[in-house]
Amino acid sequence: MMAQARDRIAGAMKGRILVIDDEADIRESLATLLDLEGYEVDLAQNGAEGERRLEQRAYDLVLLDLMMPEKSGMEVLRDVRERDRHTPIFMITAYSTVEAAVQAVKLGANDCLPKPWDNEKLLIEIERIISGQRLLDENTQLKRALKQRYSFPNIVGKSERMLRVLDLVMQVATSRSTILITGETGTGKELIAKAIHANSPRVDHAFVPVNSGSLPTELLESTLFGHVKGAFTSAIYNKKGAFEVAHKGTIFFDEVGTIGAETQAKLLRVIQEKEFTPLGSNDVAKVDVRILAATNADLRKMVEERKFREDLYYRLNVININLPPLRDRREDIPLLVQHFLEKFSKENEKFLDAGQKSILRFDPEAMQLMLDHNWPGNVRELENVVERAVVLAASQVIPVDVLPDYLLHAGGIRIRRGENGALPADASLFEIVADFERRTIIEHLERFAWSQTEAAEALRVPLSTLNQKIKRLNIDVKRRGEKAGG
Repeated sequence: MMAQARDRIAGAMKGRILVIDDEADIRESLATLLDLEGYEVDLAQNGAEGERRLEQRAYDLVLLDLMMPEKSGMEVLRDVRERDRHTPIFMITAYSTVEAAVQAVKLGANDCLPKPWDNEKLLIEIERIISGQRLLDENTQLKRALKQRYSFPNIVGKSERMLRVLDLVMQVATSRSTILITGETGTGKELIAKAIHANSPRVDHAFVPVNSGSLPTELLESTLFGHVKGAFTSAIYNKKGAFEVAHKGTIFFDEVGTIGAETQAKLLRVIQEKEFTPLGSNDVAKVDVRILAATNADLRKMVEERKFREDLYYRLNVININLPPLRDRREDIPLLVQHFLEKFSKENEKFLDAGQKSILRFDPEAMQLMLDHNWPGNVRELENVVERAVVLAASQVIPVDVLPDYLLHAGGIRIRRGENGALPADASLFEIVADFERRTIIEHLERFAWSQTEAAEALRVPLSTLNQKIKRLNIDVKRRGEKAGG
């Protein structure tokens, strides 16, 4: 078993290859050749099956037959390239022509190989392209890390989804385009808006945030457009609005979906005409402002329900940046926790070393509970939990009981399973670890006739820790114990 596991790991390290070919002999010969060379190989007997496999897992290379029934290699290539420009694809065919090769390359194939192929040359080409692609990936990751380190000091994350967001931020920051930032409450929409401004040519001018959801219509319009003396009862002097203050800079509308219909019409005019009229004035003021907006609402649905202007929606949604919820980027949680430990240790002047770095850390069980929690309040909720922990911490290691009660008694982690009861092919690291932990605990409970005390002793963990894990992993001790006793 150990040798087989090592072989699988070695194959995955050298490269994972998908062969899509309707001929069984071709599939088997390629599988044998590549397996002997140390690659991990998956096989698909038609285009549809091949596309399903590509959706389920990542590959370092695809060997794709050109001529297949039902769905040709060209059709598969076109479909794959619409959503994946990254994975190298070699077309293989017994009917190779210059025209077919040119068409395949235009559609995104990396090379075309005729049947029969030279095994030695094929292996050389496969190794060359996989090595080259990995080098490009490493360079991309390095560039991303440098961008994140120097351009986004307050945005913490190394997950692929957050790195894609930061890549997009860098791409759009220098443009003049209006941007709509979407995502659940607490995902950091204003931080992204500030990062766009900080990396734009407007960085030397004002960044003006407007929380449109907290202001009544008259006050909001005064805040946005300003007013002249006498415009309304309490207008005892002229006042500049946010648009005037943000001239040459950036204005950020937080929760833009809460703006009323009348103000929406005026905002649309500013975007279209780049001008506005202060309340109580007849003078039109010209303005040069980059507009960023954010919402946790479904604006498209609000448009359908006639609660938000369709023309304004399209003006705001020129470029959309969607922020993932924290539950979809759990690998960022340890980084965020460390970031907040540093922040709140300094603010409270507690548990700092000589270099003013935090020496606090969470007990492993406390960290696991945070990794398993769904964080409906996202990063903001996590920040509050860490701040509370720093304030209540009495020692360098923060124990489980410092976490808020709702988190300690939250529902267990969800482990997805396929029809056969096994983990799905796209299972996350957290699901894999939780599944292994769950099976191990059940095995020990069964071994000791569902005695939690004896199982805890055998696992060398405190009984309280085992009980927490049982609850978190949704192990029904009572029902299983009764079944064992019956």
